[in-house]
Amino acid sequence: MYVNSGYLFNSRLPYLDKTRALRITSAGIYQLFTWPRLPTWRPKGRIDWQLVYVTAGEGHFILDGKEVTVPAGNMVLYQPKQEQHYYFLGKDSSRYWFVHFTGRYVKSILRHYGIPLDAYILHTGISHEYEELFRRMRDELTDCAWGYEENLTFLFRELLIRMHRRMHEEELHISGFVRNEMDYAKEYFRAHYNEEISIEQYAASRNMSTSWFGKSFHEAAGMSPKQYILEMRIRNAQVLLETTDGTISEISRIVGYENPMYFSRLFRKAAGLSPAKYRKVYKEHFAE
Repeated sequence: MYVNSGYLFNSRLPYLDKTRALRITSAGIYQLFTWPRLPTWRPKGRIDWQLVYVTAGEGHFILDGKEVTVPAGNMVLYQPKQEQHYYFLGKDSSRYWFVHFTGRYVKSILRHYGIPLDAYILHTGISHEYEELFRRMRDELTDCAWGYEENLTFLFRELLIRMHRRMHEEELHISGFVRNEMDYAKEYFRAHYNEEISIEQYAASRNMSTSWFGKSFHEAAGMSPKQYILEMRIRNAQVLLETTDGTISEISRIVGYENPMYFSRLFRKAAGLSPAKYRKVYKEHFAE
């Protein structure tokens, strides 16, 4: 078995803190290789919160008196004083991360990030980003470098953000294949937004029909591919208008438009001001 954990103040005792909004008290990983069974049973639960992320194999959780098999790609959330009864089996080559946390506003924080408090099991999917955040929290608790407690809360909030995004995708029934393809498309558009991009040719290059790609991209990104590219062009044009003395024609070409009049019409429609007016207003009210 492999275990690697970090604890606040180097203490494995549960910690309760109502003076802060949020405090991370421990984080770590367990992985079974040779041990046949790794059980945990806390009849009265803990005084803090616990999040368990099953990242390989599966876990067996006794929830409301019933045993539930939780496969990799799910998290289990325990509230304070809730019975914790679960076990992992070596034959499954199981691996799971955990984090304990406490604080005055934990419930409000979880609700803010869309984490349901009335469900034990959270269908969050498998992601190396989750593991990296758990690892970094564990390392912060181990090293205790300057500012580590503040950084712990940042890392935990980032974990909640990523959980919310993936859970929202699950609600929209976005498969792993579609999500990966749309992430690839967004990365391509970010790298080539200032070039001439044919949505039809891009879809064909990925062996997708234009209509299927457009529908899938809209489901994943909340907008069409053309709108995504347009927003990047306008956003970067705003940056150039704010930070450079380039002419409107120069900025138009930089962000991908050879015709500055066409660019100005698009910019006015998106920003509510012409490029020249936008620059003037920015310099009058925001520039030092």
